[in-house]
Amino acid sequence: MQHAQNFYGLPVLTVPPYTPATLLPDAASVAWRLEAGPYSTDEDYEDCWDRFTSTVELEKVRALILGHGLHYLPDQALIDLSSRLTGLEALFLSDLEDEEEMISSIEQSDLAPILKAFPGLRELVVRGGEGLDFPVTGHAGLRALRMESGGLPPAAAENIAAADLPSLERLELWLGDDWYGGGTTVEQLAPLLRAERKPALRHLGLQNSPIQDELAAALASAPVVAQLTSLSLSMGALSDAGAEALLHGQPLTHLEELDLSHHFLSDAMMLRIWTALEPAGVRVNLYGRQEEEDDGWGDADEEHGGSGRYIAVAE
Repeated sequence: MQHAQNFYGLPVLTVPPYTPATLLPDAASVAWRLEAGPYSTDEDYEDCWDRFTSTVELEKVRALILGHGLHYLPDQALIDLSSRLTGLEALFLSDLEDEEEMISSIEQSDLAPILKAFPGLRELVVRGGEGLDFPVTGHAGLRALRMESGGLPPAAAENIAAADLPSLERLELWLGDDWYGGGTTVEQLAPLLRAERKPALRHLGLQNSPIQDELAAALASAPVVAQLTSLSLSMGALSDAGAEALLHGQPLTHLEELDLSHHFLSDAMMLRIWTALEPAGVRVNLYGRQEEEDDGWGDADEEHGGSGRYIAVAE
């Protein structure tokens, strides 16, 4: 995992130390990242927060990123600032690299209070899943939602699938491994697959999952696919069985892009997918072919569900 360099179409600027407000860029022209160094103290975190709130024109801030140190900021501190962050449209919670904290150990919380406090929010990115929850009541204005996790809590995934998100155009769920808190089933995603309560959805990513074959089989007949322009089953344990289900399911030729990168497909299956979709104008991403692993004794690794296949992001 790496720090975002651009967010919400804006270049990222880390809040600089001891810079007069007169030398800062226009608050609406950048995405503001708040972070402190890996050996920082509580005082350093508080100093960064105070510099941001006292020197930046908060009413003009459109995009905000909470990085190292500040990702432990209590939700209430951000909520209390909502009366000044009136123009906030994009929020990235816990933009951390692996060297700062492993994705499986990044703690989150119930996102309901934050979504309620910022009705103008258009894009939300959350990295890490421990303790995460999402309100079934949803959010009227949210257009893009990305959950990056090595193990997205199944209850959170289920709530997102059931949430009322009428403006949502892009949804990416890194479902992750049950060893790290994941384990979402196809049944828990049923409202999403039935195209309920998300009429504007155009891009769907069900990614980073050990049950990618089951997801592919479900998507082969899922009503939601008809409304999409792009679909991603990347980062997971997709095999020929899942790809076969996609090819024998509903037509995918209306898609602009199908992303299957990080997969376990055979050469013959990759050729079949390419031949079926590329002539119709579908951009097919088949990069990142993986080889199944074993324990050296000819047995599949139990951590990978007994298949020898593995997801891209877990620990």
